[in-house]
Amino acid sequence: MSDATTTPPAPGTVTMYSTTWCGYCRRLKSQMDSAGVPYTEVNIEEHPGAASYVEQINGGNQTVPTLLFPDGTAATNPSLAEVQQRLAG
Repeated sequence: MSDATTTPPAPGTVTMYSTTWCGYCRRLKSQMDSAGVPYTEVNIEEHPGAASYVEQINGGNQTVPTLLFPDGTAATNPSLAEVQQRLAG
């Protein structure tokens, strides 16, 4: 399954799957904004395909934030340090 919401992002950026009510998502977005880490946010409540993708990654659960990296790997609720380390390659 691949569409615009589940295709790996461009090098140096991440795709963040989130919801409007997720406190962990808001915190990580704020940290990435402050650190200058570029990301595209996909609200899984508005994109059923993205919600299914997040479920595949997380054993059937819609756990957010889930981040998709340019190499096609994903991380669930990563720290800012982990995001930066994985983007640095």
